[in-house]
Amino acid sequence: MGNNQSHIISEVCDALTGNNHESASKIARDVYPFIPIQITNRRYTERQSVSLFIRDGFLDRYSGEPLIFPATLRLLSKLLPDEFPFHPNWKMSETHIAYWELFPTVDHIVPIARGGIDLEENWVTTSMIRNSAKSNWTLEELDWELLAPGEIRDWDGLMSWFLEYVDHRPALLADKYLRRWQRAAISLVTEH
Repeated sequence: MGNNQSHIISEVCDALTGNNHESASKIARDVYPFIPIQITNRRYTERQSVSLFIRDGFLDRYSGEPLIFPATLRLLSKLLPDEFPFHPNWKMSETHIAYWELFPTVDHIVPIARGGIDLEENWVTTSMIRNSAKSNWTLEELDWELLAPGEIRDWDGLMSWFLEYVDHRPALLADKYLRRWQRAAISLVTEH
């Protein structure tokens, strides 16, 4: 944390010890101001998400780990429910850890709560677990770095496997979740 925040708090305490509330208030306000974190729910369409995941080559941009197309994980849960369980509310005791480790999410490099913009140039692909760990922290605060994107031709998150699998088994697309991701993927694959 760059400016030695503990030193600033020490100055505030020294001013209060000297019964100088006005000085303490000024130090806190000017040097280490309270900036309220604003929480807003952001939802991205499957198409926006897939577009980002393709751009980043299904690579976790903070760890460099390859991630899996969301519909591929859900299809595994549908086909192998005992081996890859999934709970609709992501209940950890009933959901395979792969959903946290390998499920790609949209993250803001500079958190919205910290002044970042909710536009594609501030978006990166990361796993659910890293997205949760990063929360509203900056990369500098976490001592993380932003890695280069992967190449979709090298790793596509098993998206092409999913598309081929459901293409030969269209009855699986009765599942609305799988169908939405399939449509998003097809629309973007045909563009590239």
